[in-house]
Amino acid sequence: MPRRARAIKRTTIPDAKYHSRDLARFINKVMTRGKKSTAEHLVYDALDVVERELKKNPLDVFEQAMKNVTPVVEVKPRRVGGATYQVPVDIGSDRRVALAMRWLLASARARKGKPMSERLAAELIDAFRGQGITIKKREDTHRMAEANKAFVHYRW
Repeated sequence: MPRRARAIKRTTIPDAKYHSRDLARFINKVMTRGKKSTAEHLVYDALDVVERELKKNPLDVFEQAMKNVTPVVEVKPRRVGGATYQVPVDIGSDRRVALAMRWLLASARARKGKPMSERLAAELIDAFRGQGITIKKREDTHRMAEANKAFVHYRW
């Protein structure tokens, strides 16, 4: 984060197949070591699996899964008078989407025993249905914020 001026927000170029900016951002998050074509193949294969299993438009499934996973509040530690409080804070829209994508990807990578495209497809389907590891992570975050709402006056 620069000290003087605000960082300029760059726009993402939509992906080639579905022309979606959110999907292009997700592909960039999947990408490791600069191998974008490999990341695109993984995500597109996962979306093909989703389409085969659910018989629905994969882009709609992806967007609904993202909506189901996106958190609204999170807790941030604040140090006040020698004690550290977990203070609930509303999340900005960019961070919401980034957290949702990060959680989806981490959950897919945590699954073992199958190729990455199948793990990603399974995680997207679970998120679409409102179940799975990623949904649990979101609910835990919301539960933590709810439990600590007594410290909301420490927010600044």
